[in-house]
Amino acid sequence: MAIETKPIRAVIVDDEPLGRTVIREMLRRDRDFAVVGECANGYEAIAIINAERPDLVFLDVQMPEIDGFEVLSALDADQLPLVIFVTAYDQYAVSAFEVHAVDYLLKPFDRERFGKALQRAKDQLQQEQNSDLSQRILALLEEQRAKPKYLERLVIKTNGRIFFLKTEEIDWISAEGNYINLHVKKDSYLLRETISHLETQLDPQRFARIHRSQIVNLDRIRELRHWSHGEYQIILHGGEELMLSRSYREKLHELLGGIF
Repeated sequence: MAIETKPIRAVIVDDEPLGRTVIREMLRRDRDFAVVGECANGYEAIAIINAERPDLVFLDVQMPEIDGFEVLSALDADQLPLVIFVTAYDQYAVSAFEVHAVDYLLKPFDRERFGKALQRAKDQLQQEQNSDLSQRILALLEEQRAKPKYLERLVIKTNGRIFFLKTEEIDWISAEGNYINLHVKKDSYLLRETISHLETQLDPQRFARIHRSQIVNLDRIRELRHWSHGEYQIILHGGEELMLSRSYREKLHELLGGIF
């Protein structure tokens, strides 16, 4: 399926009606462009450019009251469109390029010269879009790099088997001296690891310390029952009963959105 691209939005500014007509008719032959506004003086030009935010402006240099350069000076520097100056006087050429115009069309110009100006505008817009896309991709990569990486799986060795266990499958974890016991449904797996060290590697949005010797997977909690002296009993979906000590109650309270 062909990818539909948006046309380049153009505004034509010229105090001479014939000048606007010539540009409009030449643009009509190129489907990459769409004329979104026309005007005959500098004041109207400032208003329509601010309102339409075009990609490209064909800007007459000499106009009554405000000329083309003064129009550009009145616009927000961060949102300047590409500009092709159009004039009958070539003494403005140097000034036009000093303000980084895409091109400078000297009246009368033919279709071939006009086509070259359009191609310059297309090339420059494409470069800007590519640059903008690259910046967005780099920003996304930086964002991904900045995100903390948590443990997603553990290597389990048991009864002559070696396999990977996804941390999300763990129901709860208990400390056994210098070992930890991973409880997964009706099974448990012993690892030589301290519970404090493992806690630092687990996603804190998924796992919470509920006791100095226990960590629970928040997704496995079925209900909480008030016990005594600020302690709560935690009931898991598998029916296991754990104890939430007062020392860890506030943290779990926050993680569960203050439901108790």
